[in-house]
Amino acid sequence: MKAVVISRFGGPDGLEVVELPAPAPAPGQVQIAPEAIGVGGVDAVLRSGMLGRGAIREGQVLGSEVAGRVTALGTGVDPAWLGRRVWAFTGLSGGYAERAVATLADTLPLPTGLTCADAVTLGGSGVVAHFALARAGLTPGESVLIRGAAGSIGIAAVQLAAGGGAGVVAVTTSASERGARLRELGATHVLDRSGAGDPAAPTSFNVVIDVVSGPGLPLFIDRLRPNGRYLAVGVVGGHPPADFGSRLLAGFRKSLTFATFSTDTVPIPDVRAVRTAHFHAAARGDLRTVVHAVLPLDQAVLAHEEMAAGRVFGRVVLTP
Repeated sequence: MKAVVISRFGGPDGLEVVELPAPAPAPGQVQIAPEAIGVGGVDAVLRSGMLGRGAIREGQVLGSEVAGRVTALGTGVDPAWLGRRVWAFTGLSGGYAERAVATLADTLPLPTGLTCADAVTLGGSGVVAHFALARAGLTPGESVLIRGAAGSIGIAAVQLAAGGGAGVVAVTTSASERGARLRELGATHVLDRSGAGDPAAPTSFNVVIDVVSGPGLPLFIDRLRPNGRYLAVGVVGGHPPADFGSRLLAGFRKSLTFATFSTDTVPIPDVRAVRTAHFHAAARGDLRTVVHAVLPLDQAVLAHEEMAAGRVFGRVVLTP
């Protein structure tokens, strides 16, 4: 089968298309023929080696989110799964390929009306957005700033926060180019990555949801209101400065809270329930997915170059 591996850590050019044997499903697993493969920020972080070389090794297939039909079953799996359209999480690797395997706990059937491209745009991102907003304790009437709002997590967070009655300020690379689209999704104000670009936007917030992190993180800690909550849910912009905690201490009298968040800490049944609800909401048109582009699997390098250049609005999807 055709697959995309990390031949060396670093930039997008470290990805390579190779031929590999198709993986066989182990007991309790299914094999899937992907019709759509999600390209996400976590893939870029893993490819760069930012999370350490133990998270994924050179030579491994990149990719964690696929949607397609079940083509083979491991022992102990109900035969009714064969041929089903499903979304699946493959772990930190294994998705960028013509065949992938996943455990049943990480596999969900897709509702009629939801495309495979929509599924990989929403499946991983929607639950991150949902549980991050819940962990931050965002309530109706509060103000939330979403940093990295043009990515699939940010787009889901904008919609969910606005739907919950919060005032949403979206931060993206270009407020002038992307502002109208983010406002259509529920943002009340749109700022550029420096936090400027809309004089009418509030200057402080109850909650910050940050997909980016990186060197700009302390600037947004400064914008928290008293009892403000800051959740870092990604590091697509790199690690924050080592001394960023000094900004929290500088605002000591405001009783600020800073936390990291991963859905790995959420019970699997809760994740499955929310993801299922999101899939049905998207199939009804109540939750929007934004597919930036659909590219052939062998153009994975281009997909990562587009992400690195900040040109992606939504999610890039690969097709074998």
